[in-house]
Amino acid sequence: MPHSHTAEGDRKAARGGVLRRLGEWCARHFVIVIVAWLVALVALQVISREFGGEYSDNFSLPQAQAQKGLDVLKAHDPQAGGYSSQIVMHDDQQPLTALSSQMSTTIADLEKLPHVLSAQNPLSAPATPSGQKNVGPLSDDKKTAYITVRFNVQPSTLGDDYLNGVDTAVQPLRSAGADVEYGGPLGELARPSADDRVSELIGFGVAVIVLLVGFGSVIAAVIPLLSALISVVGGLAILGLLAAAFTFATVSPTLATMIGLGVGIDYALFMLTRHRQNLIDGMDPVRAAGQAASTSGHAVLVSGCTVIIALAGLSASGVSFISLLGVAAAVTVVSAVVGALTLVPALLGFIGRHIDRFHVRTPIAETEAGAGDTPQGTWHRYAQRVERRPLSFLSAGVAVVVVLAIPLFSIQLGHIGDGADPTSFTDRRAFDLMSDAFGPGSNGPLTVVVDQTNVPQSQRSDLASKAQQSLDKVQGTAAVTPLTPTQDGDLLIGTVYSTVSPQNAKTTDLTNRLVDDTLPDVVQGTDAKGYVTGTTATQVDFRDIVASQLPVIIAVVVGLAFLIILAVFRGLLVAVKAAVLNVLSIAASYGVVVAVFQWGWGGPALGVHGKVPIESYVPMMMFAIVFGLSMDYEIFLLSRVHEAWVRTGDAKGSVAHALEITARVITCAALIMVSVFAAFLLSDNIVVKMLGLGLAVSVLIDATVVRLLMVPAVMTLLGRHAWWMPRWLDRVVPHIDAEGSKAGARSAS
Repeated sequence: MPHSHTAEGDRKAARGGVLRRLGEWCARHFVIVIVAWLVALVALQVISREFGGEYSDNFSLPQAQAQKGLDVLKAHDPQAGGYSSQIVMHDDQQPLTALSSQMSTTIADLEKLPHVLSAQNPLSAPATPSGQKNVGPLSDDKKTAYITVRFNVQPSTLGDDYLNGVDTAVQPLRSAGADVEYGGPLGELARPSADDRVSELIGFGVAVIVLLVGFGSVIAAVIPLLSALISVVGGLAILGLLAAAFTFATVSPTLATMIGLGVGIDYALFMLTRHRQNLIDGMDPVRAAGQAASTSGHAVLVSGCTVIIALAGLSASGVSFISLLGVAAAVTVVSAVVGALTLVPALLGFIGRHIDRFHVRTPIAETEAGAGDTPQGTWHRYAQRVERRPLSFLSAGVAVVVVLAIPLFSIQLGHIGDGADPTSFTDRRAFDLMSDAFGPGSNGPLTVVVDQTNVPQSQRSDLASKAQQSLDKVQGTAAVTPLTPTQDGDLLIGTVYSTVSPQNAKTTDLTNRLVDDTLPDVVQGTDAKGYVTGTTATQVDFRDIVASQLPVIIAVVVGLAFLIILAVFRGLLVAVKAAVLNVLSIAASYGVVVAVFQWGWGGPALGVHGKVPIESYVPMMMFAIVFGLSMDYEIFLLSRVHEAWVRTGDAKGSVAHALEITARVITCAALIMVSVFAAFLLSDNIVVKMLGLGLAVSVLIDATVVRLLMVPAVMTLLGRHAWWMPRWLDRVVPHIDAEGSKAGARSAS
């Protein structure tokens, strides 16, 4: 039953009219708009190169016990409280003791470098006591050693040029025939800069093929790619400027590129498809572009806001590192929306009626039938089959999602260590040398700090003895160094080495055992405080904080998305269905990521060495991004279902109608986004690989299993009840018109 026109409808029409007028103006004045975009792009690039900041993984967790321990250490022993990194040496031909003079020269030159607090000479370090495992700094065969360099800042923030001084300092050792590798933060600093151009080219290449096969028109294939590219380049320049004021992670530009290209192509494609249908229906190019902006432009605006809101939900984590990753992705989403609403209409106005002039097959647009027409397309016939057997299709979809989600129940969050990197990275080679000579735990030592400032002198000896005995008995340790007091005597400092690598779950368990059980028992009954600090302990704290906040993020993002769907479509069950199905699809993509990386099913083929934990913040990022992106397809499909329902009152027929006119464009858009994300599997950064695979799989599942099986089946089963809305709720929830249908209808009349 058609809805009556109301004052609310007038307001919707006014909003739709704004987008229509914007689209028509951009199409009519295409020269001004295109030139303005190009000038802005060049200006942003110049300004960003001149004033833009650097990306860095330097972040702190002020409330974490590891950070508190580091602060205490700095206050009492500044040299011991800095940020450490290892320089690892190995010589197969001669013992390193034969390079004593070169080692002394290297140590002296390292200590002269800016920001260096100290450098430990491994040849003058005390020998390992008999019967105790040798954890360095000099191996038993004297062929491997490491210099521990302490800095007053995080070395990874010092910039590539800083390595020139380090290279000069270690040159005497290299000239004498020793292999020298950089571990830890210095090794991260020495990694080659990320180059995503190959991934971008592959993504673009697949997108061209998909668009040509799906729609036939060459120009129609180029416009979404050109618009997305210009929008992303502009967004990245803005991100560079923001990096001058905020500390964005090194993965930020890659993440922003992935998301920006994906949504940029999608949004432009949805606009273009509606525009071409308008041309086929007899509109002139300017009016067709305005109509596309009024209808699909509304959906783009709502979808873009949904993605941005989902990314903003990451701020609920309370961790600035993660919040800023969400900001980085949101920047290119904003630029993609602006590009779709202004640059795309301008390009369409420039092309005019020649959009299908060059084609590889008969061009195809929407097969949008009017209220009295009977579509007979493949997708309509498919929808009719779903209508006849909705429970069968829903069961099949649920079965696929559940099977894929099974690995999720064994997920292990953690930090991916250097041992999983390619052997071309110096930090990976340093990791291997350390593991072979001193055991895998040598790559992630845990620094134990006992603050006995408020403990009377008469009790300190007993406290030190009790602490040492307790540490020696802790399970999972390969070695424990003697606790030594600082010069002021207020701190006891020792080092605990795990039996396994830093990324292993047993190291995480060891760290938590020390923090939660061992040290509290040691200081019980005294005024002392115990901490476990160092890089590995900080990573464990970060992992625990993120894991505890993941349910909060999920609740916030799902809640916001639920409210948006409710406001757009005025159907309580539709909103519930959207939230539940999207959560199921994300769970399935989590399961695939766990199977590939944590279980090792295909990890080596992707260039990952061995089995690795799931980087602690990847599930959180995936959830926000995927939930936002999946709402794109939800909104574009449901807006057409709702549009037909409002016009005809036929709940089941509206589902078939919507599938008929959106399945092709949604399928093509999803294939493009999958190819863009999957292309980033070529990255050397394992976190980028995880995100690329997770996002690609989730979009694929969402656009196939969810959108083609589960959504039509559920909507058919719900029938007219899908659009039920309690009156009290209808009054409270604001109205959002997803496709500006009323405005669109007016402009077309």
